[in-house]
Amino acid sequence: MISVFDDAEQLAQAAAERFVAAARAAVGVSGRFSVALAGGTTPRRVYKLLASDAYKNQLEWSKVHIFFGDERCVPPAHPDSNYRMARETLLARVAVPAANVHRIEGAGDAASGARRYEDELRAFFKGDEWPRFDLVLLGMGDDGHTASLFPHTHALAEEQAWVVANRVEKLRAFRITLTARAINHAARVVFMVAGAGKAARLAEVLHGARDPERLPAQLIRPLAGSLEWLVDRAAAESLPDADSSEETRATQN
Repeated sequence: MISVFDDAEQLAQAAAERFVAAARAAVGVSGRFSVALAGGTTPRRVYKLLASDAYKNQLEWSKVHIFFGDERCVPPAHPDSNYRMARETLLARVAVPAANVHRIEGAGDAASGARRYEDELRAFFKGDEWPRFDLVLLGMGDDGHTASLFPHTHALAEEQAWVVANRVEKLRAFRITLTARAINHAARVVFMVAGAGKAARLAEVLHGARDPERLPAQLIRPLAGSLEWLVDRAAAESLPDADSSEETRATQN
């Protein structure tokens, strides 16, 4: 499903509402909620909203388990760290226990960090063939990448591992990322895409020819879960019938 909102702020509010709804549903069924966070500008605003009084008091944070979809190979205090962004905007502002925050160790050898993170996931989802996150939040880059699944990188073909160290030549760096197959076993996946700079690529990903080597976001197709794209009007400008279809409008939520 594609949900179009007038601006990035309304998009962020919708994402926060979906986070709360997914958390409350999961806690009601299993007693815990597992979510993999995304990095980036749009998620930053979502996390700030979740830490506000309007949202944070709706959740039992002691039952929330925070994971990450990917991480840069930097220390946790580095300005580029996804963990640092989440900590500053959300984790330090809500009553989530430290033991419930499962960060990716980006500093040091990337392959070792990926193995440690997969081990932690396997311990949490013990006995499961694949992780079953209650919610995975994702962004999309203007090159069509999501998490750290970048175009023409080896991680795109991974079929066995839950987590890999992915060499991204254009960045001259490694990233640690969940694999597409791991993401696709989630109960719910929500993309958040904002800005006119992503409009053309978003249209390609959603309505163009299937070419996941070039457009990795196309790999995300939950096997037994839901997929929703939350996009603002600027990002939706190249989608067919974007002005009239508007499967979900912020004014209707």
